[in-house]
Amino acid sequence: MLQENKRIKSAKYVSNFETIFACPICNSSMKVIEFKSLICSNHHTFDFAKQGYMNLTTHSVNTKYDKALFEARRKLIIEGAFYKPLSHAIAKIINEHVVKTKEIISILDAGCGEGSHLTNICDIVRSDFFKDVVGVGIDISKEGIKVASKHYSNKIWAVADLANTSFKNKQFDVILNILSPSNYDEFNRLLKPDGLVIKIVPQSSYLKELREHLFHKPEKQNYSNLETVERFNESFQFVESSRLSYTMNLNKPSLECLVQMTPLTWSTTEEQVTSFFIRIQLKSLLIWIY
Repeated sequence: MLQENKRIKSAKYVSNFETIFACPICNSSMKVIEFKSLICSNHHTFDFAKQGYMNLTTHSVNTKYDKALFEARRKLIIEGAFYKPLSHAIAKIINEHVVKTKEIISILDAGCGEGSHLTNICDIVRSDFFKDVVGVGIDISKEGIKVASKHYSNKIWAVADLANTSFKNKQFDVILNILSPSNYDEFNRLLKPDGLVIKIVPQSSYLKELREHLFHKPEKQNYSNLETVERFNESFQFVESSRLSYTMNLNKPSLECLVQMTPLTWSTTEEQVTSFFIRIQLKSLLIWIY
């Protein structure tokens, strides 16, 4: 009964914003029917899962990102406050460039994972800047969206393909792209004319201590995202960029969550991981705003 109520509650919330959706199969308009399904005018049907999310993909996708990874990431973000300075920096940028001219702000987190970044940022915008926010999180990983819908209500959570999102043109005031892949053609299609794309790009010192401990080759220890930044700059009109750098000391539980959530450890041995020291330094996390 509790699971059914969660499905219905989510469907009722989504019904308030059903006009933003476009069918991923035929691109027609969609409506929430009987608080059970999102159905387009050509009768393509996408049911709400018992956890409250929707699967809007048209084909199955397998990823290495499992439930344990997303639960570890959520714990590190929420309980460990690992990205707290980043969330506040993003919320401040939204306030400076978007909030002042809007009563209600629509935010899409493209590649939202388990939804903690989006939730934190929406909460800060509401509490610090007193604005209503509609938060929409999409990710190709069903496990990530399951965790998001389990822990965070009053958001729209959907499994979706970043190259074929299920939304109409020009629907979002803000698109977040936090340490995740991008599709700039789709971002341009979805962004309102006065909208803002915020992309978070890690610099070479991001998780430096972890990289240096796990890898011996210089190209693994140090890397450059210059090409990523250049591609991004080609797609959007430049507004502002800023650099955020901070250091955190992690206790053992938080360190275990960090190791579990990062793909950096996928190609390493258990011995390498368990021997890693407890102090992690997070440095030079570059925020690019366009």
